[in-house]
Amino acid sequence: MSENVALRPALPADLPAIHAIYTHHVLNGLASFEEEPPSQEELLRRYRDVTGGSLPYIVAELGGALAGYGYCALYRTRSAYRYALEDSIYVRHDMHGRGVGSALLADLIRRCEGLGYRQLIAVIGDSAHAASIGLHASLGFLRVGTLRAVGFKFGRWVDSVIMQRPLGPGDSTTP
Repeated sequence: MSENVALRPALPADLPAIHAIYTHHVLNGLASFEEEPPSQEELLRRYRDVTGGSLPYIVAELGGALAGYGYCALYRTRSAYRYALEDSIYVRHDMHGRGVGSALLADLIRRCEGLGYRQLIAVIGDSAHAASIGLHASLGFLRVGTLRAVGFKFGRWVDSVIMQRPLGPGDSTTP
């Protein structure tokens, strides 16, 4: 980390800043395959789904500003997937390269291990998204696949990169 990033659980009062960060990513990037930004009310519903399931939803502050956020949600809802989560990390567009993403992801990993989950999945929009792929690789994720041309955004086909990291004992023991 190159700067002092402060992490804490997200609060409903953070949702306007979270909405601004996510809206920028939806409208300008491929980290999200949404094409229209959801409303703040929809983000509140999503926040409640994550936190209502006792899963981590955190924010990063840098210099007194909300610089990014991240959360983990169930990878899939079918029961056999109950030990696998998917991470989502979004950094404010003018705060990249300052350690925000690394701090968020490292803390999510720690929290998810503490909750007894065994696998963390990253679904990264765009196989050319070197920063996100590199961030995940730096924290122990392995690239396990690429879904070719599964999204169509900004007038072009876009891949999804799948990365995976074991949590705690991973698959070396039964839960």
